[in-house]
Amino acid sequence: MSIITPKIELVDRTLRSIRYLEHGWPTELCRWHAHEEYELHLVVATRGKAFVGDYIGEFEPGYLYLTGPHLPHNWVTDEVNTDTIPLRDMLVQFSHESVEKLASGFPEFAEVRNMLMTAKSGILFEGFNATFARGHMESIRDHEGPERILAFIRFLVRLNEHAEKRVLSVEKRFQPVGGTKHARIGEVVDHIIANYKNEITVANAADIAGMTEATFSRNFQAVTGHRFVEFVNSVRIGKACGMLYASDDPVMAICHQAGFNNIANFNRHFLKLKGMTPTSYRETARQDLFPEAETTE
Repeated sequence: MSIITPKIELVDRTLRSIRYLEHGWPTELCRWHAHEEYELHLVVATRGKAFVGDYIGEFEPGYLYLTGPHLPHNWVTDEVNTDTIPLRDMLVQFSHESVEKLASGFPEFAEVRNMLMTAKSGILFEGFNATFARGHMESIRDHEGPERILAFIRFLVRLNEHAEKRVLSVEKRFQPVGGTKHARIGEVVDHIIANYKNEITVANAADIAGMTEATFSRNFQAVTGHRFVEFVNSVRIGKACGMLYASDDPVMAICHQAGFNNIANFNRHFLKLKGMTPTSYRETARQDLFPEAETTE
């Protein structure tokens, strides 16, 4: 079985449209897992490493995340913390269908739906007031019925207004919506993801989009927020992360499998995007997410 395969969690929402949950540390609930629901996740205690898709980063009390459907995730407290923590995480899980129905009934909610599309790659709300976030979570926890739903919607609206949203995982980072220009750029993005191992030039991409190279480059950056070459490299690095998780292939081999021509270029882009070398990334992920795999080898 691949080391990257997450546990699939089934969330019982037969009686409620949203599920509130809180837990301490350590707990069996903290594991590399995924589910079809969105998850709004507030860390209230300890420091450690956050794993969201191919993203690895530090977390501390007050960090607030939103993960999308089927996006694997886990938060691992540093080993220096040996005490049992009664409350480390507060979280809310909710379905895509619930939000879609809300947006169809109330068009003003469409902006929040756009935020949730971005959450398919995971969002960290940088600088969000931790006391404010905890107050919202407690309001959701302490209410029932319609009042709980209203408290939840109020929190989503505040999050959508927050300016500093950091997108975490490369996979599914771009979701084209609306307009012919967006659709054309979306075709190019699909082509990049399907053909990341091959040479992909601006000229090829512009031809797919039916634009001149200059027009394409300008539109691509406007729609995706990335320069073309930068985006191609980010997709390749994201694919390499999956290979580092899932196989014991040498880094040199993964470099070429991900579409890079030389190891120096691969290492430079990997370090820029992930803040660590490919070898460190593999070691960190396996040590923190799968310690049992390390001890049984």
